[in-house]
Amino acid sequence: MMKKYLIYISLLGAPLYWGQGKVNQMSSYQQNLTLSEKENDAMAFDADMQLSDAEITLDQKLFQLRQQLISDTEAKKISLYNSSFNELKPFIESSRLYEILQTMPKGGLLHTHSGGITDVKWIISAARKYQECYVYDQKDNDQFISGQLGFFEKGKVPAGFVNLDKKLASTPGFEKELQDLLTLKRDNLCAYTDYWIEFEKRFKRISLLLPYRPFFKQYYQKGFRDLIKDNVQHVEIRYIFDELYDFQHGKYPLKTTITDLQDILKEIHTSDPQFTLKLIYSSFKFLDNESIEKQLETAFEMKKEFPDMISGFDLVADEAAGHTIHFFEKSWAKMNSLSQKYGVELPLFLHAGESNSILNKNVVDVALLNNKRIGHGLNLIYFPKTMEQIRKQYKLVEVSPISNQILGYVSDLRNHPARVLLSNGIQCSISSDDPSVYGYTGLSYDFWVTQIYWELDVKALKKLVFNSITYSSMTDNEKKKAVTYLNQQWNDFVQKTNQKLN
Repeated sequence: MMKKYLIYISLLGAPLYWGQGKVNQMSSYQQNLTLSEKENDAMAFDADMQLSDAEITLDQKLFQLRQQLISDTEAKKISLYNSSFNELKPFIESSRLYEILQTMPKGGLLHTHSGGITDVKWIISAARKYQECYVYDQKDNDQFISGQLGFFEKGKVPAGFVNLDKKLASTPGFEKELQDLLTLKRDNLCAYTDYWIEFEKRFKRISLLLPYRPFFKQYYQKGFRDLIKDNVQHVEIRYIFDELYDFQHGKYPLKTTITDLQDILKEIHTSDPQFTLKLIYSSFKFLDNESIEKQLETAFEMKKEFPDMISGFDLVADEAAGHTIHFFEKSWAKMNSLSQKYGVELPLFLHAGESNSILNKNVVDVALLNNKRIGHGLNLIYFPKTMEQIRKQYKLVEVSPISNQILGYVSDLRNHPARVLLSNGIQCSISSDDPSVYGYTGLSYDFWVTQIYWELDVKALKKLVFNSITYSSMTDNEKKKAVTYLNQQWNDFVQKTNQKLN
C-alpha cells in the first residue's frame, strides 16, 4: 500500500515540484531581466537626471499626447515613418505636440551657420526694398547661377542681372520660384538628388547679399528675433568671415562684422537681456594647410581682440569631397604656439562624421585633438573605441536630425545614429544646422522629430536642453547666469503645460 502511495506521490507530486521549479526559474529570469534593464538605463546619457513630481506628471501627459498623435496618423493613413520632413511639415505644424514644444525653452542652438538662420521669405521681402538689389534670371554659368541675388551700383550691374523688385512685380510666380531656389527640400525619400551640390547652391545664391552692411544688420536682427521667439536663449554660429561693404565707404575691416553684431545684441538686450551669442570662426575643408594656417592666425587675432565673441575654430564643407581632419595635422600642431603668441586659447569645434561611411575616420581624429564638440558625428557608432573615448572625455555631439534627413544621410528618422549615441552615454544636444535653407526657422521642428521618432521622455528632453548650455562655449560665469535663467523658464514651462493639458 505504501508503495502505491509513493507511486501516486511521484506521479502527482513531481509536476508540482517541477512547477515550483519553473516559478523559481521564472523569478530568477525576471530578476535578471530587471537587472539588465537597470544596467542599460545606467549607461544612458540622461542617467543622472532626476525628475520632480510635476515633471513626472508632464512626462505622462506628453506620452499620451504622442500616442494619440501616432494613432491619428494611422487613422488618417499618414505615412509617418516613410515621409520626409517637407512632406510632414504641415502635419507637424497642426499638431498639439508642436504647439507645446514651441513654448518649451530650448537653451542654446550650438550648431548653425552664417547664411542659414533667417527665413527665406523674409530675405526676399527685405531685399526687394533695396533699389540696388538684383537677381540673376538666366541659366547657370561659370560665374553666376539662376536665382543668385546681389547688390550692385548703377552702371556696374553684371549681364544677366535684373532689378529684383521689378522682376517680382512683373513676373507672377517668380517669388515662389525664387523661394524654391533658396530652399533645399527632400520632397520624396526615394528621389535622387545630389544634395550637397544643391545645398551649396543655396548659399551661393545669397553670398552677395550678406556682406552688404545695411542688409547684414537686418538679416541678423531678424534671425536672432526668430530664435528668441522660439525660446532659444543662446546661439553659436559657425561663421565664415567676409569683409562687409556699402556703396558709400567701400569695404570695412573684418572686425566690423563683430562690432555690428555687438550693436545688434545691445539693441536686442533692451527687450531680451538673456540672449547671448558666440562665433566659431570657420573656414573650408577643401583649402590647403598654408591657407588654413593663415585662417588660424586671423582667428587667434580676433579671439584676442574679441575674447567674449570668438569662441573656437571649425572647418566646414562636404566631408566626402574635402580634406580629412588628419590632412591638417600640420595646422593643428601650430595651435599651441599660436595660443602662446596671442595669449588666448582657441579650442576646436570640428565637423566630423557627417557621413554614412566607415571609411570616413574624422571622428577618430577629433578624439585626439583639443576638440570640445563634434558637429553631427553620424558615423561615430562605427568606431566603438572612439565612442568610448568621446564618452570619457565628456565631449558633446551636436545632432541635427532634420538636416541629416534632408541631406540624405538618414531616411527613417527612427534609425538615426543619435539614438545609439544617447543609449551609450554620449552627451548630445539638438541643433537645426541651416534651418532657413531647409524651409523653417527655430528649433521646435527638430525637437518634434526627436519626440516622435526617438520616443524621448521628459528626462531626455530636459537633459538635451540643459546640455546645450552646459556644453556651450560660454565662460563659467556666463553659464551660471544662463542656467539660472533656463531653470526658471523650464519650471515655468512645466507648470503651465501641465495646466494646459489638464
